[in-house]
Amino acid sequence: MVRIPFLILFLLIGFSGLSQQFLKGTVVDEKQQPIPYAKLYVKNDPTLRTVCDVAGYFEMGLMPGEYYLVITATGYEDREYYLGMRDADVIKTYKLFPPNVKEVEDVVVSTKKSNPGREIMLKVVNKRDSINPWNYPHTVDVYIKASEKLDFPKQKEKDKEEDEEPTFEAPKDTISNRMNLVEVQMNRSYAPPNKVKEIRNAYDLYGNAQNLYYTTTVKSNFNFFENLLHLDDLHQTPISSPISIPGILSYKYRLEEKYEENGRMISRIKIIPRNTATTTLEGYIWVIDTVWLVQKLSLTMNKGNLLIYDRFQVDQEFDHPGDSLCVLTKQTLTYGVKYKSETSNASTVALFSKYNFTPNFSPKFFNTEVAITEQTAYEKDSTFWGETRAIGLSEEEKRFIFVKDSIEEAHSKKEYLDSVDAVFNKITALKILWFGVDQRNRVKRQQLSFGSLATMVQPIGIGGPRIAPNFGYFKKWENQRTYDFFTRISYGFLNRDPKGVIWNRYRFDPFHQGDISASISHEFDVIRGYDAITQIYRRNNFIEATQLNVGLNYELVNGLYAGANINLAERRSLKDFKFLEIADDFIPNDSAMVFDPYQAAIVSFDLSYVPQQRYMREPYRKVVLGSAWPTFSIYYKKGVSGLFGSDINYDYVSFAIQQNFKLGLLGNTSYRLLTGTFLTMKDVREPDLRYQRRSDPIWFSNPLYSFQGLDTTLPTKSWVHEAHFVHHDNGAILNKIPFMKKTRIGLVVGGGAMYVQEHKYQHYELLAGLERSFKLSRRRLRIGIYGCASDGNQTTPRLNYKVSFALLDDRNMKWNF
Repeated sequence: MVRIPFLILFLLIGFSGLSQQFLKGTVVDEKQQPIPYAKLYVKNDPTLRTVCDVAGYFEMGLMPGEYYLVITATGYEDREYYLGMRDADVIKTYKLFPPNVKEVEDVVVSTKKSNPGREIMLKVVNKRDSINPWNYPHTVDVYIKASEKLDFPKQKEKDKEEDEEPTFEAPKDTISNRMNLVEVQMNRSYAPPNKVKEIRNAYDLYGNAQNLYYTTTVKSNFNFFENLLHLDDLHQTPISSPISIPGILSYKYRLEEKYEENGRMISRIKIIPRNTATTTLEGYIWVIDTVWLVQKLSLTMNKGNLLIYDRFQVDQEFDHPGDSLCVLTKQTLTYGVKYKSETSNASTVALFSKYNFTPNFSPKFFNTEVAITEQTAYEKDSTFWGETRAIGLSEEEKRFIFVKDSIEEAHSKKEYLDSVDAVFNKITALKILWFGVDQRNRVKRQQLSFGSLATMVQPIGIGGPRIAPNFGYFKKWENQRTYDFFTRISYGFLNRDPKGVIWNRYRFDPFHQGDISASISHEFDVIRGYDAITQIYRRNNFIEATQLNVGLNYELVNGLYAGANINLAERRSLKDFKFLEIADDFIPNDSAMVFDPYQAAIVSFDLSYVPQQRYMREPYRKVVLGSAWPTFSIYYKKGVSGLFGSDINYDYVSFAIQQNFKLGLLGNTSYRLLTGTFLTMKDVREPDLRYQRRSDPIWFSNPLYSFQGLDTTLPTKSWVHEAHFVHHDNGAILNKIPFMKKTRIGLVVGGGAMYVQEHKYQHYELLAGLERSFKLSRRRLRIGIYGCASDGNQTTPRLNYKVSFALLDDRNMKWNF
């Protein structure tokens, strides 16, 4: 019986429609915002129908021909479109328009009794396009004050040990360690739909800003007049706004109070989520009657999908020039998180003033550089802030700044700095044994590092026990240029073989990530450096190499990164080496690879491009914010015959596309496509062949770069095609199950496929699992459990169960996959 792999069977089913093609696209409103759950059907054949997902995306299989499509959505007028299908997929964007308020009231949610809260909000929603200030270009001055208070548990007093070293640090419970404060002053320019640029002219930091949110306006915009709020550095999924037509379907509105203020009637309306699986906000919105403008709002986010914080509340206040706009004047964010040993209570207050709704922007004013911090922004003194500060400081904040300034003044004195350096540079037994010895020169901005005995002694290794003293040097200039140096000399007792490495790197252009590196080494090298943990240690994976390596990396233009490298090496077999074999009985191993020594000269070039990469400019560095586009990469490697006696001769090239993006309220998806081949192969040795990473027994490796069910590693010379994808639902599906949102467990699905041309080898796999994040000290740890089903044309079906552990990157607020 001929067995057909189950993924191939799925493909056969999908293409059973012969010449059927797909109509794909998005349904949007008049502002190009996606309309979730819109319905599409063929007018004369209602069986041909589909429904958009939460991001407004749809797909419909159709035979070539002519069709009349009807598109409907709750709260929008039905529309009819003509479609001509040919022998190819068609991609379309269809637009719907909202009716007037009366029609929305008739269509939305039928109730037996009048709901004044909903009726009031319908009037506001009907006006939102005209009252939304982000529909108009403008400039505005912004002052931000973000502060954090830390509460520590009371510690038991203990006697100080006689040999305890002074730390020159204040105890945790002093005011200097119980607060953090940031003040920012900037001018913000905006043009619809989402063009922004901020110029920071003053920035002051007291303490640590790690837990402080919204110290810049370019990462997050709390615009509740849009359908969805995309707050990627705060929340795992987009947030449905209660001031939108989709929001009318997602929230309940209850009028709780009416009162008069300054001669106007104000309605206080409570916002209640209909389903916490898809709606995150609850709280209150205050509306001015008759003109139907939002006076203020106070909304709280549920804990479920917050990346770091345990709680987060948004309060906004609006001004109404000419009763025509809701102009944001004050925004207060209140948030916090509790760790095992401390509790963080923070708030960020932003004041917006001096609006100009008739700016004159030059054609190229808005670009991928969305924020600029002026050189003098960090040099503003207390006199400047005293004259320009828009929000007064509390007595506690005044005391905190006074203490911090006093400490900084004291710490700036030469006597104190010398005493700190003396403590830092003091050599102790613990440093010698475990931590390593560092010697810092503050004036020259340099540091020397000597490895500890723990790093010098290597009892287990490919060539037996070794001793490896090491030394490092680091220097940093005021313009952020840096120089790194590292050297290690090792000696193996079993083979009496000296080895070592000298490595240098100079970052000559921090803004463009420009650096040059050079190293010379006589060390062990690996053939399959990216293999399963059960294979990486095997003896036939190691060789000996004496190498000279020089590399250069630079960002040519924004988003275009280039690298060049040259490697000159003499490679030798370890066939005559002695190995420790005491563990071979319970950890199987093999013999070293046997080959004659040879010379290898390899030059390589890589180029990657991220279109429309957004970034913030600091005085000496660049903060990359990402892009909505994929990253396109090309890599070329050549073994150069005859160069310094090189024996190898080949050309290899590979191409890759990779992207991570939000799929509306359904979570985020990542994919990676890779293909590569040898163009010429006149002389290729085993270390230069292309290998695939095989599966680890229990460990769930990064699914974008590896396969969870691949049971072999194939050395390949011709084309290898790979495709990987993984989707995290961030609770969008599981939260619909009662009480599941409280568990904060998310669903993960993914898969991969590979085709190796020369072996006619096919591999397919699907995976699914559950993930949950936990607090680990001040970090976030994500633990996952997965099942993976794999198959192929030369393998038998497999089912594996695996686990993973990942830490959230505090800088970009992203996981490794």
